Amino acid sequence: MKKETKQPRVFSSISELNHALGLPKPLHPLISLNYYKDMKPEWSSIEGGMIMNLYKISYKSNFTGRFKYGQHFYDFNEGGLCFVSPNQVILVDDTEQDYGGFSLMIHPDFLRNYPLGKQIRNYGFFSYTSAEALHLSEKEKETIFGVIKMIEDELALPIDQFSQDVMIAQIELLLHYSNRYYNRQFITRKAANHDLLTRLDILLTEHFDTRKAMESGLPTVQDVAAQLQVSQRYLSDMLRSLTGQNAQQHIHNKLIEKAKEILSSSKLSIAEIAYQLGFEHPQSFNKLFKQKTNQSPVAFRSSFLQN
Repeated sequence: MKKETKQPRVFSSISELNHALGLPKPLHPLISLNYYKDMKPEWSSIEGGMIMNLYKISYKSNFTGRFKYGQHFYDFNEGGLCFVSPNQVILVDDTEQDYGGFSLMIHPDFLRNYPLGKQIRNYGFFSYTSAEALHLSEKEKETIFGVIKMIEDELALPIDQFSQDVMIAQIELLLHYSNRYYNRQFITRKAANHDLLTRLDILLTEHFDTRKAMESGLPTVQDVAAQLQVSQRYLSDMLRSLTGQNAQQHIHNKLIEKAKEILSSSKLSIAEIAYQLGFEHPQSFNKLFKQKTNQSPVAFRSSFLQN
């Protein structure tokens, strides 16, 4: 008999989540800071995974189990800072974890009446997979843990009219530092990122040089990210750090390069070229080409032939 698949458990409040993790009631109903060493989960209640209507910022160290976020497992042997946006599925591979670190849970309502409520969506790392965690140097770890200690100290104080303002400022500081350190990580891991860029270029070249474009259409950021096994946002942020352009712009540039090559070396009609590159409508090809080159495909071909 086929084993029944457990459904993820949905958590809409921090109090409910803390109870499932064997933790005391939160000091504040909309924000909670906990340490993994204190958690004693009811594994049977969350073995199907968790979906939380919360932002989660966590650091794991000395991790011996495997953590699954989305479609990827991540080995935290080196430790890493992870960011999870609301309504993502989180699974744990087994119940024998042994790790340290913290977990900061923030309900969206805590941010709602502040600019951060909207700005937090601009922090791309909340869309990264766990395999794209932020690895901190010892100095960076001191800084991050220093901010976490400030949040912990503030949570321990009686709630007053300044509590939320102070903690919002501390969360923003934490996100600013994380942004800075991710930018550093892109730079220090340039070799790996250049390898990813090379793989992307090979993938796009193959797409446009074969019948793939005609058969499956234009490559999307979602498609190429899935083939490269990275998140869409990480791919765009990585490319921007290397080339100054995001993933969509990079795809368009490769497409225009190929279009110029065909326009200058073949007698195919503009419509035939558009279909060969994966466009459903030649007008869309004309519009993109003119947007990128300030020339129509016909004008480009004419100027090329005149030269």
